[in-house]
Formats: sequence, structure tokens, C-alpha cells
Amino acid sequence: MKKKNQKSRSNKYWLLGTSLVCVLLMIFSVFAEKVEGPFRGVADITVIPMQKGISQIGTWIGDVSENFETLKQLKKENKKLQKQVDQLTTENSNLQEEKYELDRLQDLYKLDQTYAEYPKVGARVIGKDSGNWFSTFTIDKGSNDGIKVDQNVLAGSGLVGIVTQTGPTWATVRAIIDDSSNVSGMALSTSDKCIVRGDLSLIGEGKIRFEQMENNDHDVEVGEQIVTSHISDKYLQGLLIGYVSEINVDANNLTRSGYITPVVDFKNLQEVLVITTTKAEMTGTDQSE
Repeated sequence: MKKKNQKSRSNKYWLLGTSLVCVLLMIFSVFAEKVEGPFRGVADITVIPMQKGISQIGTWIGDVSENFETLKQLKKENKKLQKQVDQLTTENSNLQEEKYELDRLQDLYKLDQTYAEYPKVGARVIGKDSGNWFSTFTIDKGSNDGIKVDQNVLAGSGLVGIVTQTGPTWATVRAIIDDSSNVSGMALSTSDKCIVRGDLSLIGEGKIRFEQMENNDHDVEVGEQIVTSHISDKYLQGLLIGYVSEINVDANNLTRSGYITPVVDFKNLQEVLVITTTKAEMTGTDQSE
């Protein structure tokens, strides 16, 4: 403690001494400006250079102070600009999201026009089973909106699946890629019928299997459209399922089978169209799929 006090006292003496020297030099400087001779020479050697040094130090301190104020102002402006950038980024993200939604709605509108003969209602997908694919999912429309079991569901450029369960404000849809799905289809140009079977192990490769197509003289080639057939119990006729990507003659030489590339993206479903009539209502029958 004693050493600390001594050090503090020494610092005070040093500061007082320095201040006294500065005062004396200032007085000496003023006095030297009014006289000639030895005092003037000493002043030129000692005081005047010190004055210049002090002046330069003062100028430097002024510049530092000015730069500090400029830095503070720049930081303030930068913070303001960053806030504007964040706001513009958010607005741009919102605009992009709205654009993507508009594109999807335009696709649904085109789809609605393609099947204009059927009454439809739009719905949003609000839930799905676990996994990457929308094999079974829930929509935000139900019996209060006229949704019934066995109504066909569309998205993309064609058939998604069929309603299997309804509540007042929701409904469950089973997609044609689900393992339990079987759809009666046909080649559009030849009317050759086939069975389109759901298989989740295949959709990862972007394809659905079809089988039991008669092996006859009709040419069904890659690129052929496969649509729902007129003999389907629950699916309305002519709904596009996809395009043939591969076709082969089976070992029995009586039938053909192969793969279809679906026209629906079953990994990214957000909105769908539900045809608000069933095959049974249109035909006046009530059969099982």
C-alpha cells in the first residue's frame, strides 16, 4: 500500500512538473518574440519547434476526433442501410413465394380447363404420412365443402388419387403411387387397357408400374399417354396418369408390362383440385373399386 501511495505521489509530481515546464516555455516563447539576441536563438532551437510539435499534435488530435465522428456517422448510416437491406430481402422472399404460388395456381387453372366437363373445388394439402412422398395426405376441404369418398383428385397435369375418408373440414386422399392403389388405365391412342399399380419402391426412380396390357398388333410405344379407362369402377374416364417410359412383352407372350412417368410431382404437393362428383354418381351405380 505504501509503495502504491508513493507511486501515485510521484505521478502527481511528474504531471505538475510537466505542466510547469509547458507554462514556462509558453512564457519564454512570448518573451522571445519581443527580443533579439541569445534568447531569440534559444527560442528558435527549443520553444518554436516544440510549438510546432504541439500544433501538429493538436491538428492530429483534431483529425482523429473528426474521423471518430465520421466513423460514428458511418456506423449509424450502415446500420440504417442494413435494416433497409433486411427489409428488402424479406420483401423479395415474399414476392418469390407469391410468384411460385401464382405459378402453381396458374397450373391448376390450366388443369381445370383441361377437364372443364367436371365440377371441381380447389384445396390445400395440410398434412401427409411419414416419408418423402405424398402417398397418403390430408386436404383442408371436407364434407362441408361437398367432398365425398371416391371423388377423384387432380394436380400437376393429371391424376393424383382418390378421396378415401372425409370429415367436416378435411379429407384424406390416397395417391396412385401408394402400395395399395390399383387403377384401371389404357393407352390413349389404342385404348389397350392395363392396370397401373402403386409401388413406393419405384417412385424414387420417377416411375409407376403398369401391367396386364394385351400383347396384340397395336403399337404402344415410349411416350404413349396412359389415362384412366372407361371400365374403372371409381376413376372417371380420360384422366391423364402419365407417359410410357418402358414397355416389354411378358414371359407368357400374352401380355405386356412396363413403366410410366407420372405427370404429378408426388414429392411436392401443395394444392389440388377435387372433382366433386363420383363415377358412381355419374353412372348411377354404386360399385366397389
